Amino acid sequence: MFKINLKFYILSFINLVFLIIISLMIGRYNISFLDIKDSFMYIFNKNIKMTNAMIIILEIRLPRILMALLVGSSLAVSGTCIQAVFKNPLTSPKILGVSSGAAFGVAFGIMFFKNYIMVYITSFLFGIFAVFLTYLFAKKNGKTTILSLILSGIIVDSLFTSFLTIIQFNADVESELPSIIYWLMGSLSAVRMKDLKTVFFPIILCIILIFMLRWKLNILSLSDEEAESLGFNVKIYKIIILFLVTILSAITVSICGIIGWIGLVTPHFVRLFYGTDHINLIPGTIFFGGFYLLIIDNLSRSITGSEIPLSIMTAIIGAPLLGFFIKKKGMINL
Repeated sequence: MFKINLKFYILSFINLVFLIIISLMIGRYNISFLDIKDSFMYIFNKNIKMTNAMIIILEIRLPRILMALLVGSSLAVSGTCIQAVFKNPLTSPKILGVSSGAAFGVAFGIMFFKNYIMVYITSFLFGIFAVFLTYLFAKKNGKTTILSLILSGIIVDSLFTSFLTIIQFNADVESELPSIIYWLMGSLSAVRMKDLKTVFFPIILCIILIFMLRWKLNILSLSDEEAESLGFNVKIYKIIILFLVTILSAITVSICGIIGWIGLVTPHFVRLFYGTDHINLIPGTIFFGGFYLLIIDNLSRSITGSEIPLSIMTAIIGAPLLGFFIKKKGMINL
């Protein structure tokens, strides 16, 4: 197993820059390295004349690439946290009901407001509300167990999925229904710089907080009795971690729809190289999650004439990978 050190961060940064440059060149409009250089020079010197290539880079491709990195990191680190808190390597943020709640919020916003700002807001709020319901159903006599949270999450997920189906059933088949279905299948095609500016700081703040708390995830992976015997306040840290995961998940669904498998598969892939110690695992999933979604997004917009929704690509690649991890003895662990 490798350790996360300064060399890891340097190599990750170099690979990140290389992948961003390659990603900027991928697309139906040919972009050269010189166009990329001129675009970044324009950021610091507005006197440079804008070209069509520079407009495409700065207003379309760069925001999309940066959003893919943010969303991929968010989903991957959220999956790692959920697996640690629930002590189950096959769980993902979906178990809290946040994805179905946010998805219902998307459909609700499209049908009743027809304004993308309101779609973002309703998606985020319903995602938070779904997790609140999960906690409400799970709490009994002032206590909340892992099993009750899982069962409550399944109930809330089914509840909001049924609400979503009602919205789809009543949506206009020519305007509203296609928008709802396409959004929920996951895509970064509509992302622009204003969207990136809106979610950048909340996502970065949540990831930084999780990074700072990463060693506590090792203790949360133990049984509650063992953790409490070490003087660890299990309840408080579970609430903090799940709150941060909820914020990240609600934001990602509101911006780019439901993108599955990343939060489930990426932690297992990173464990192959960095083990189960969350001090190493969290930084690894932050970087690999972003890389993974960016590669998936590059494939989705380049291998066919029309763009393939991200949830389809992540399932096509993620499902066989998870099967491989399960097949290999000892690879599915915490």
